[in-house]
Amino acid sequence: MATASTNTFPADLSVTGAGATDSNEHLHDVISGFSVAMLTTQRPDGQLHARPMAVARLTRDGDLYFATSLTSPKIDEIEAQPDVAVTFQGGGRFAVIYGVAAVSKDRALIEELWSQEWRVWFPKGKDDPNLCLLRVDGREAEYWNNSGVQGLKYLFKGLKAVLQGTTPTDDSAEHGKVQLP
Repeated sequence: MATASTNTFPADLSVTGAGATDSNEHLHDVISGFSVAMLTTQRPDGQLHARPMAVARLTRDGDLYFATSLTSPKIDEIEAQPDVAVTFQGGGRFAVIYGVAAVSKDRALIEELWSQEWRVWFPKGKDDPNLCLLRVDGREAEYWNNSGVQGLKYLFKGLKAVLQGTTPTDDSAEHGKVQLP
């Protein structure tokens, strides 16, 4: 099994100190409403492989859980190369979480997170022997929020920038890069 590498943002782009807490909250606000995300793994031939996954749980620290089958090719991909990216997009909100994935066969946690919607893939229910969880330990993230009021603010900033011949600046509610705990 390959060892996990740690992706990091350049030091000047990292969010630390008081801003980190605000950015963590903004990140959580941006992604908390998503029920589906795109999980990207690396295939044995080195190519990236993305697929939609139903989000079983999202923690405030940026950790994610997904239900999957032990027989899925993504299990072998993750065991060989556990670094993954999870992306969210919709309604003017965008985010990516980079992290390290691991397979969990914790039956108590499967019981806790079980959703009847999963019966489509697991007709035997929560006791299906192939049912497992993927836990993504979020290491860092980036988000963009142009929804609602943020979108209107950005529109005005963009118009102002065009009139002044400059580029608009982001604030932490619109865009941020976060080192996750």
